[in-house]
Amino acid sequence: MQKMIVSDLDGTLLDHEHKVDAFTAATFQALALQGVHLAIATGRHFLDVQGIRETLGVKAHLITSNGARVHDPENNEIFAENLAPELARALMQPEFSNGSLLNAYVDAGWLVERECPELVGVYYKDSGFGYQVTDLKHHNGEDIAKILYIGDHATLTAIESKIIDRFGDQIYITFSADDCLEVMAPTVSKGHALTAVLARLSIDAEHCYAFGDGQNDIQLLAVAGHPFVMGNASPKLKAAHPNAPVIGSNDEHGVAQQLRQIFKL
Repeated sequence: MQKMIVSDLDGTLLDHEHKVDAFTAATFQALALQGVHLAIATGRHFLDVQGIRETLGVKAHLITSNGARVHDPENNEIFAENLAPELARALMQPEFSNGSLLNAYVDAGWLVERECPELVGVYYKDSGFGYQVTDLKHHNGEDIAKILYIGDHATLTAIESKIIDRFGDQIYITFSADDCLEVMAPTVSKGHALTAVLARLSIDAEHCYAFGDGQNDIQLLAVAGHPFVMGNASPKLKAAHPNAPVIGSNDEHGVAQQLRQIFKL
């Protein structure tokens, strides 16, 4: 019987410094030796997550940009969905971005409207991923997997309301963290991507174990037969999955500890 483990990264598999700890890496390597299929599901960029997967030391499917991209363990792209260019262009105008730091993900990398070295120092220690400063309000909107606004939660909540009022079901919008609001195509979610990966591997969802901490993990945990909520998870995720077990926090290596219990490592 084939089994799948899928985990979010920030706030879930990574510690508070956004790094992979040795205990977690050893746990995933032991599971890989048992033949368990592994997947990472994150809002991060594919090029970024490649480096984190190398630190884990395992082969794994990569669900990135909240499901807008899916790659197999050999880095072959098996799913891609972009925002409609006209929507992307509109979303990158000051009408929506004012008060936040505007970002966009394209296949070639991470675009940002101004220098933000503080983000690189916090989030990208394991991968070495970096950005390219771009005049996003004049971008043509082509080939954009997601648009990301970074700022204080109150400002982002106002931006979210404005975007929903204008575009409604033309987009999928979610918070990956209190300070990160992300917009993708309406057919995109981690859950949709996980469904595609499970079908590709002929694994029943009942044999899938999923771990998450944020609002963008709601659909991911809904697909898996065995969802687990981190102790440090957002209240909205806990409310969306009231019957899912709440495990240790990311700093307590909650994912690795739970997997060692399940698989008797």
